[in-house]
Amino acid sequence: MRGAYFLLLMALICAGSSAVWQLGAFTPRPIIDAHEALGITLRSDNLGGLPDTINALFYGSGKCAGCHGEDPNSLASIPGQVYPMEPIPEGHDVNVVDDWRSSIMANSTKDPFWRAKVRHEVLTNPSHGAGLEDKCTSCHAPVGHFAAHHEGAEYYSLLEALSDSLALDGVNCAVCHQQDPEGIGTRFSGEMTFVEDTIFGPYGGGKDEYPVQHQPMQQFIGFYPMYGEHMAKSESCAACHSLITNSVDLEGEYTDSTVIEQATYHEWLNSIYSEGPDAIECQGCHVPRIDEPVTIAAGYAWLQPRSPFGLHYFVGGNTHMLRMLRENVDSLDLSATEAQFDSTIARSLDMLQNQTLEVNMDLTDVALEVELLNLAGHKYPSGYPARRSWIELTMVADGDTAFHSGAWDTATGSIDGQLDVAWEPHHDVITDENQVQIYELVLGDVNGDPTTLLERAYAHLKDNRLAPQGFVTNHPVGDTTAVYGNALNDANFNLTDGGTEGTGADKVYYQIPGNLFGESIEVTCKVWYQSIPPKWVAPMLELEGDSLIDGFRELYSEFIPTPELVGYASMTADLTNVTDTPDQIAVLTARPNPTRNGVVVVESPMDAIGSWTLYDATGRLVQSGGSAAGPLTLTLPAAGHYVLKSRAGSLRLIRE
Repeated sequence: MRGAYFLLLMALICAGSSAVWQLGAFTPRPIIDAHEALGITLRSDNLGGLPDTINALFYGSGKCAGCHGEDPNSLASIPGQVYPMEPIPEGHDVNVVDDWRSSIMANSTKDPFWRAKVRHEVLTNPSHGAGLEDKCTSCHAPVGHFAAHHEGAEYYSLLEALSDSLALDGVNCAVCHQQDPEGIGTRFSGEMTFVEDTIFGPYGGGKDEYPVQHQPMQQFIGFYPMYGEHMAKSESCAACHSLITNSVDLEGEYTDSTVIEQATYHEWLNSIYSEGPDAIECQGCHVPRIDEPVTIAAGYAWLQPRSPFGLHYFVGGNTHMLRMLRENVDSLDLSATEAQFDSTIARSLDMLQNQTLEVNMDLTDVALEVELLNLAGHKYPSGYPARRSWIELTMVADGDTAFHSGAWDTATGSIDGQLDVAWEPHHDVITDENQVQIYELVLGDVNGDPTTLLERAYAHLKDNRLAPQGFVTNHPVGDTTAVYGNALNDANFNLTDGGTEGTGADKVYYQIPGNLFGESIEVTCKVWYQSIPPKWVAPMLELEGDSLIDGFRELYSEFIPTPELVGYASMTADLTNVTDTPDQIAVLTARPNPTRNGVVVVESPMDAIGSWTLYDATGRLVQSGGSAAGPLTLTLPAAGHYVLKSRAGSLRLIRE
């Protein structure tokens, strides 16, 4: 049936368009005509645009909305419900369908950036198109993808997803609640398995708990609801939130290497939040619980309220895309209203501004110290590798800006000077305002050049994203979550003063210009977050003639990727009593670092290293010595991370 339907659909599309990919970018008229000819409706207006049909595995979210959407009788989905139920007309509606429908999860298939990026990858390596589209649809259009494979399909294409009303449902209710608990948390890169005709939920697991009432769901949709412990566990997020890609060279030939594209789930594993007294699941932040009892289904007066109740917000940090969706509800054929998107944007901003970073600033003898502490349960930023965060620091004397690092263009959203460099290295000390501390993942191709093509990624050139608290290099998933680049040499990146790993923090030192000593200066530190930077999308937007890329270009030009402010600190630095210009901050260097045989030579711009101490990754003193004239040669005793501290500065050393 599926094959016959798709052949007919393709015939109708091709008959109404000169080329398959000359479809309208977001409202493909040939596809709409094809569905109308077949008597199929892409949108169900009586359910707010949610599909209520079924395929080989899943129901659409519209079917769930019948019981788990808004209750016109003001009984279900309102916190504070009692038993027997009483109407709460003034209560706050928390129904899971309406909270979910304005999330990025719900709109994963309709995301115009995702659609364009898939086309970018396919146009670059067209011979891999079927595999690329199949892999990308596994997480962004799973309702269509897995149903197609369930019926024996070898591949599932982007075109199929865009012409499939259920695939357009995004990561819907069924995708999460039908996940097979067997082996969950061990499958990644979009590899998922599902249980047919079964819906798992977080209730009914305790012997004294109100049992699962399976009759309504069985009678209404023929699915059997049952308790699933995995529904409240981070493992249920793992399959799509850790992704490994197969690498190709510049000619499109596979290199037999793989690259970690994102590893949010593994980053959480390598943190204090995966176990112990500070443990919290992914759902703890992204599906936050309330203790007030809530009746979870409408239309059944005999149901008892449940507690705790998970709010299906699914918020992250991609406010840029949420605003783009909000302003294009009709053209993108979205089911959420502008008001619902406003709610999700507000929740996202709250997470970014109140649950992400702690910023502290202090004045040392010769520099301003900025310390960032990661409060998230994973690296910051995390997820798709375009994400970046940076520090903007200004020093103002007598009303004039004397130093400005990290300035950005309000007309384009670009960081000043960054379009002219391949990529900015990690900094421990910033001595020039043209240097910017940017926390990001930079992917490199086989030639070592930065790339935004995920399939061409061959290595990580830089990964100095702030580690979560508790992060250690020797963790079982340490290779999946590794740090790359100059951050490995930074003695205060995720390290205590004694060299112990796991702080989740970084300190950056800003050299105060000599002409400011003797002045009183106002210092402002702002930390910005940007989900779709101009530099990342620029190579894709150079391609013309593809409807999906052209459509995204038009939307992107209307929505400047203005970064979000996630951290702020300010202070007055009184330098009026400092008359002599202090020495420059000393910066130690080491070679080779990492070292394979343990021998490393440490040098300082100062005449001598001075007295020094060497600590291992647990903070244990390994070696110490007196003043050394000239370079210092050390032998690191075993593989691992070390911290050298001296009068001339501090440095992280690594033996592989």
